[in-house]
Amino acid sequence: MGNLLLSFRWKTADFVRAEDFVAQLAQSIDKMRSGNDWRIIGIGIGAPTANYYTGAIEYAPNMPWQGIIPLQRMTYEATGIPTKLTNDANAVAHGELVFGAGKDMKHFSVITLGTGLGSGIVVDGRVLYGQHGLAGEFGHTQVDPQGRQCNCGRRGCLETYVSIRGIELTYRELGGQEGLNPRDIYLQAQKGDYIAIETYKRTAQILGNKLADLVHLYDPEAIFLYGGVANAHPLIIPEAQAEMERQLLKAFRSKVKILPSALLDKKGAVLGAAALIWEDVK
Repeated sequence: MGNLLLSFRWKTADFVRAEDFVAQLAQSIDKMRSGNDWRIIGIGIGAPTANYYTGAIEYAPNMPWQGIIPLQRMTYEATGIPTKLTNDANAVAHGELVFGAGKDMKHFSVITLGTGLGSGIVVDGRVLYGQHGLAGEFGHTQVDPQGRQCNCGRRGCLETYVSIRGIELTYRELGGQEGLNPRDIYLQAQKGDYIAIETYKRTAQILGNKLADLVHLYDPEAIFLYGGVANAHPLIIPEAQAEMERQLLKAFRSKVKILPSALLDKKGAVLGAAALIWEDVK
């Protein structure tokens, strides 16, 4: 259980319409089944601002397909295979719960640090969806009302500071050179570059400050970091943990650990999407 047998990779930006993406997916599934004695029991999908209840992507700010996209229904109609859809960050939380370090936990969060910042929240051993299927948009809580412009239309969202683009912008604002991505900046920090070190320090402090709000709201056992940016966790976690502790009420201090996801290098979002189907099988 939890073994990835085969994978394909495409950029959603290469598909002008969601219909084109679904057609490519269906074609790839047909190729995958050809010559293999496999029975595909379901398709799990994780996507930005995806609504678990409606099976639709709703106004994703970081995707080329705008409006409401009924991706779950479209995929089922194209493949004939039962399909489930959830927010991509919720998919990672599902993966951590079923296959990762959250197996023995009832209350935890997974913060996905990538192009944006997503979060999956687990309460009483189940992913929290909320009344309308949209819970967990932690990346769009506000750091500064007059801050950076976010793709969602608001200013100062957390993901404008703690994400790939946020880190790149902070680095440039501090005087760093153009064209470096967070991995490059991390490698520079490991070599002792002051601007790179300061970039990750500021990023981690902003994250830790907001994680204190998350802890105050629902008292998790742990907070896991996932995504490409989380590979820099040796720089991020100590500073974020220290800042979070400084901001917490005394009753919460020294109780919640920030940890790297156990699925950090194991395609956690893919495993999490598969876990949606695994729940039905069980």
